[in-house]
Amino acid sequence: MKDVSTIAPGPPSPAPSASRSAPRSAPRRPELAAFLRSRRARVTPADVGMPAGPRRRTPGLRREEVAQLSGVGVTWYTWLEQGRRINASAQVLDAVARTLRLDPAEREHLYHLAEVPCPPARAADAEQVDSEVWSIIQAMDPLPAVVYNGRYDVLAANAAYAGVFPWLLAERPEERNVLWHLFAGVPRCCCSILNREEELPLLVATLRGAYGRHVGEPVWEDFIQRLSEASAEFAALWRSGDVAPPGTRVKRVQNAAVGRLRLISTSLEISLAPETRIVVYTPYDDETRRLVAEARSVEDPLIGCPLHARPLSRIRAERQRSG
Repeated sequence: MKDVSTIAPGPPSPAPSASRSAPRSAPRRPELAAFLRSRRARVTPADVGMPAGPRRRTPGLRREEVAQLSGVGVTWYTWLEQGRRINASAQVLDAVARTLRLDPAEREHLYHLAEVPCPPARAADAEQVDSEVWSIIQAMDPLPAVVYNGRYDVLAANAAYAGVFPWLLAERPEERNVLWHLFAGVPRCCCSILNREEELPLLVATLRGAYGRHVGEPVWEDFIQRLSEASAEFAALWRSGDVAPPGTRVKRVQNAAVGRLRLISTSLEISLAPETRIVVYTPYDDETRRLVAEARSVEDPLIGCPLHARPLSRIRAERQRSG
């Protein structure tokens, strides 16, 4: 998983007064504004697992949606898109780049226009889901489908997956990692996997199988160390040394909005993207098929177990207030 530190840019710096002379870089600001608007327009709510909602006039995401998904303030992002001179850190620009699904060349262009030195992309950031793969998982809807890399970072998901596993929508893009969520992100009772005693050891064993190709790589070593420190349960399973390939199995899932589901998970390798795979969740029975459709249609899903569930809108509002 990528760095999970909170992205909390400070309040926007005030716009320069009219009496000041225009900086030599001023022509970049209109270009930055146009570039961000055009990139925002091409990302649809379905692309990020959000319901379109009624009366949507914006061709792509709204500004407030980009801000929420990037973990920044709405005013700050609005000013950035308007081309105002505000301070922007590399961490925040990376979050915006991930939300807008910029490729490496577009990411570098964003940094150049924002007048921020462009750091080299981390290994995890360089993993992209191309348009063909996006089309495949969207076409699989109403079956929940997701794209994972070797560390179980969520690279893409369709609306059905986000409906069944709504925790995805509560996390910032750089924090969307299945293992971190299951082991360290929520209390045990709020774990979305009911048969965790069977499932979690298999997930860790699958992770170790992928880890063997990345021993010593900083991104992988940091991920294993941080998750081991955050979860004694993960640390114990990791020490076992078990290895397993991705496979087909039945998962029992709890969804606070619709109830319990039984899903058959099937893992499909993507030849164009090594160590990346599509996982499709097929309903085990007709009741689960009905519940998957119901979960997909919930506009404000509940996050957590039935006892501690909170609406997604409340979680986002609390995060907005805190940073």
